[in-house]
Amino acid sequence: MTLFSPLTLRSVTLPNRIGISPMCMYASREGFVTDFHVAHLGRFALGGAGLVIAEATAVHPRGRISPFDAGLWSDEQVPGWGRVAEVVGAAGAVPGVQLGHAGRRAAVREPWRAGAPLDETDAAVGHGPWPLDAPSALAAGPGHAVPAAVTAADIARSVQDWHDAAVRAVAAGFRFVELHGAHGYLLHSFLSPVSNRRTDAYGGSPQNRLRYPREVVAAVRSAIGDGIPLSFRLSAVDGAADGLGIDDTVGIARALAAEGVDLIDTSSGSITTDRSTDTRVRRGFAFHADFSRRIRDEAGVPTATVGLIVDPVQADRLLDHGDADLVLLGREALDDPNWPHHARAALGDDSHEGWDVRFGSALGPRARTLARLAAAGETPLSRFEG
Repeated sequence: MTLFSPLTLRSVTLPNRIGISPMCMYASREGFVTDFHVAHLGRFALGGAGLVIAEATAVHPRGRISPFDAGLWSDEQVPGWGRVAEVVGAAGAVPGVQLGHAGRRAAVREPWRAGAPLDETDAAVGHGPWPLDAPSALAAGPGHAVPAAVTAADIARSVQDWHDAAVRAVAAGFRFVELHGAHGYLLHSFLSPVSNRRTDAYGGSPQNRLRYPREVVAAVRSAIGDGIPLSFRLSAVDGAADGLGIDDTVGIARALAAEGVDLIDTSSGSITTDRSTDTRVRRGFAFHADFSRRIRDEAGVPTATVGLIVDPVQADRLLDHGDADLVLLGREALDDPNWPHHARAALGDDSHEGWDVRFGSALGPRARTLARLAAAGETPLSRFEG
């Protein structure tokens, strides 16, 4: 079972190849985590995942996606995250965090409110919009505010924000750090020619568009030291006309690996909210696996893949076939936080040894009782039959 083999990245070893993908929960208060995060992320660790990555965590208040996003822009936010990391680690998983800056896609409502830009009705309840940062003064899509084109001095300050947030992540106890460079957020918006129309050292050529992400990677690597793994989430394709394609992304991944990135977390799309020229990939099962395989093979860097990974055999074969080194679960884990334990059983190990002993010691006898009843022809409905 490759799915349950360890994976070592730098000085950190994941106990298995199942990770929980960062998922925004919009449950923070003024950038601070709450008890919700402890329970939400802790249950995935108890469920058997080898890696649990906390949601996109803003390196600056202007980098929040919504008013309810978490942050690490202040030392005061460290203790809350420390509690999360401690709970996840104590349950046997490696605690990770995704650092991010939403750039021109910031200042929007929660998804169940359509993710629409904040307006005066939000301001009336204390959650009004804020200024947006981007490489160029181009809105993310219809109805979105036009961002400010950041200056070279702004970029230098932003690189420091990423560095300082990474220092806080380590202080909180996180042993895996990911940078969000996909989905149209700030790092991605510098990489893509769709959103980056600059004519200075940070725009124009692919090398120039890569300059700011490379500076961020170098700053974060210096902040977290040599032992902690650094992941970078990329949109393998932009999903927009004249945007980045997989050939471009392979080159970007190769350059990021040279700067100290240890894993490419492969996603896709969302450089713009305008779907009129949408060229995103069809969302079938494991729909990013072709991309993660190409990046792995051609850029020579380990990859993670995400997207409709729902079956244990499917996940195991993705690894066996070289499509990725790590599978990440999102909505599937929300539906079944114990998916890794159930996957182990589905792949032939029903010993319950992977469970926390408090659970496994009870579930083992239960499983034997159920097997005995099934062998005797009894079902939960037997008493109602005949």
